[in-house]
Amino acid sequence: METNSTGVCPKTWMAESILVTIFCCLPFGIVGIVNAAKVSSLFAAGNVAAAEEASKSAGKWTKWGFIVGLVVIVLYAIFYVAMMPSV
Repeated sequence: METNSTGVCPKTWMAESILVTIFCCLPFGIVGIVNAAKVSSLFAAGNVAAAEEASKSAGKWTKWGFIVGLVVIVLYAIFYVAMMPSV
């Protein structure tokens, strides 16, 4: 059984992944949720290296989903204001 130096389960990113899925970017958020769901079970099975890799992957997809969602929202706002008829 592998153990990390602290004996603590890596961050799962589950809450963040769910929020990104709901508010920002559905495809990236779903991939984040899938990876986040693996973290605890891999750690409980004693596969710490795979749990840490799943945590890194979940964090990566969650962060990218947030960034993409933020960019899309900003671009939408810019185009919305630009297309408003002048009074």
